[in-house]
Amino acid sequence: MEKAKLAKQIKVTSFLTGEFKLRSGKISSFYWDKYRFESDPVLLSAVVDELQRLLPAFFDKLAGLELGGIPLATVLSLKMGKPCLYVRKVAKTYGTCNLVEGEFKEGETAVVVEDVITTAGQVCSSVRQMRELGLKVKHAVCVIDRQQGGRENLKEIGCSLASVFTLDELERFVQDSS
Repeated sequence: MEKAKLAKQIKVTSFLTGEFKLRSGKISSFYWDKYRFESDPVLLSAVVDELQRLLPAFFDKLAGLELGGIPLATVLSLKMGKPCLYVRKVAKTYGTCNLVEGEFKEGETAVVVEDVITTAGQVCSSVRQMRELGLKVKHAVCVIDRQQGGRENLKEIGCSLASVFTLDELERFVQDSS
C-alpha cells in the first residue's frame, strides 16, 4: 500500500477527537486509537511493511512493548524470521516474574517496537530496564511519533527513533489526498 493511502486509512480507522488523557498525563483533543489499525489485518500488514523498512541492518531481537508494540513485533517476527521479546511495563509477580518475556542472552541487540510515541516516557524506562538485563538497545521504531519530545528523550539515553509517520506527515498526507 502506498504511504499516502496508508496514512489516510490509518486516519479514517484510528483518529478520534474529544478529550483524552495520554499515558504521559497530558490532555489531548485527539487520539490515535492504535488498536483499530493493529486489529485490522490489512492495515496491520501494511504498517509492518513500513516498519520493516526502518529497522537497522543488524539486530538480534525485536522487542515489542506492552501492549501495542506486541502485535507489531510479532508480525515483524513472522515476516522476517527474527525472534521477538515481549516487554512488560512491570515485571509480573508470579511464575517466572519476568519483565522481558522470551529467550535472550546478555549482549544481544534488541530493537524496540512501539505503536504511538508521545514523550517516550515508558519507552525510555523500558530501554533502561532492558539494558540492565544485559540487552544492547540503541534503536526504536514506531508507527506514529506525536512529536511531543519522544525522539529527543530517547536521544538523551542513546537511542534513535524512526517512525512510519510523524504527526505532521500524517496530516500532510491526509490533506494532500483529500
